[in-house]
Amino acid sequence: MSSEWVELLITYDPLEAEMIKDLLESGGIPVVLRSSKVSPYPVNIGKIGEIKILVKKEDKETAEEVIKGSEDIPDPHYS
Repeated sequence: MSSEWVELLITYDPLEAEMIKDLLESGGIPVVLRSSKVSPYPVNIGKIGEIKILVKKEDKETAEEVIKGSEDIPDPHYS
């Protein structure tokens, strides 16, 4: 049975995306970062710069709690 990946949040900051990924993975929650960015062009305009942070559907609630409980990460805007 395959789990469905759902969008946890969207950020435009690659560093923030990595911090969130590391935080969640250290808590045992698998994370996928999906970016529309086409390298080598460092463009952060509109949707091109967005990084979607995906987690498995059954982990979403836990992931949100982990992020809310973290002092290091600014309060994300949930979609």
